[in-house]
Amino acid sequence: MRVHLSGSVAAVACAAALAVFGPSSAAAQTPDAGREPARTADGQPDIQGLWNSIDAFFVPFERPDELAGQADVSDEELQAVLEAQAEQKVAAADSGTGAGPLHWYEFGATSETGATPALVVDPPDGRLPALTPFGSQRREYYQVHRHDAAETIAPSDRCVSRGLLGKMLPTFYNNGKLILQAPGYVVIFSEMIHNARIIPLDGRPAIDDGIRLWEGDARGRWEGNTLVVETANYRDMGEMRGSDLHSEQLRIVERFTVVDAETINYEAHIEDPKTFTDDWRIAFPFKRDPNYQIFEYACHEANYSVPNMLSGARADERKAAAGR
Repeated sequence: MRVHLSGSVAAVACAAALAVFGPSSAAAQTPDAGREPARTADGQPDIQGLWNSIDAFFVPFERPDELAGQADVSDEELQAVLEAQAEQKVAAADSGTGAGPLHWYEFGATSETGATPALVVDPPDGRLPALTPFGSQRREYYQVHRHDAAETIAPSDRCVSRGLLGKMLPTFYNNGKLILQAPGYVVIFSEMIHNARIIPLDGRPAIDDGIRLWEGDARGRWEGNTLVVETANYRDMGEMRGSDLHSEQLRIVERFTVVDAETINYEAHIEDPKTFTDDWRIAFPFKRDPNYQIFEYACHEANYSVPNMLSGARADERKAAAGR
């Protein structure tokens, strides 16, 4: 069953499930030596079909502080840290956040190739680089004013976009990706917020620098059995998991490497010198999941988050003005 709850609520329930189901490895796998994947009519490696990254959700985005500096982390060590974190979040849920029963969510993660302490693989410590002064000031501003105006509310709450990384990173549900291929194109359709990335492969130039898009302007190419996608021309907005925000200088280079008929290694190299003091990189696998079903993500229906947040902000302003 799939439900559409807020991220903070759903994350509590999923974190609690870690104590029950255990962590999964998101480590990259080595492509089959000498193996050639099936090809489409125009010669692309055939990666069409349904793919799922739910297992990687059970891996922390950044390396937990308790595992800092460890070259090797065992399943047991990672499990212990995640159980402790889950207990803290369950306690928060018991205080009234209302996460709902665990059977509402998609579980089933297994550890196959050893513990992976973080989706962030570079820097080597598994932690995001420090923010620049601009990035720090902006984060502080958004923390205070996130719900003051429609312009500062996250585009995902407005059912516009989760951003490119928000779309590709594993989350608490709806991790299905439908990949389609046509001559000169790859299309990646995501279930959550129901939009498709249409990636041309024909070498066309990038759009004019003055045109800025919610999820950037993508150009792709095949390097052997790896699809390389370079995306720039982003809007200056706050909507990226792990960093909360990014500037118009963001550039992301993704690599989809065919490992075998059932696995694609995904890597994304992120650079935004206006926001971060250094580049960073994430990696995890997508697994073929032909039994997955993509349903309509009815984001707008009965979604009162935006008017409720704005009306609450206006009520706070009236109280402040009245000296209460």
